[in-house]
Amino acid sequence: MLTLFRAVSLLEGLSYIAILSITMGFVSREFVSQVGMAHGILFMMYVFLSMQVCNKQRWSGKVSTLLFLASLVPFAFIPVELFVKKAINNPQQASS
Repeated sequence: MLTLFRAVSLLEGLSYIAILSITMGFVSREFVSQVGMAHGILFMMYVFLSMQVCNKQRWSGKVSTLLFLASLVPFAFIPVELFVKKAINNPQQASS
């Protein structure tokens, strides 16, 4: 489950950056529908999986809240990636 969450987190973060790139005019606006739909689906998967992972790993409400807030901030998927990688490698230390 952590590996799936990690993959969805990475894809959701990258799709968020893609949406921002389109909004700022760095990428053609003709892709907004496709990228927007992909990002919306990935965002919902991220939120659902973050709740599932927090329950399964018995992470605190603080961690759960931080994971949700990370989905709203560009590039915050990077610290999430590091945290989840740490949780996979050493489950006892990442449980707080």
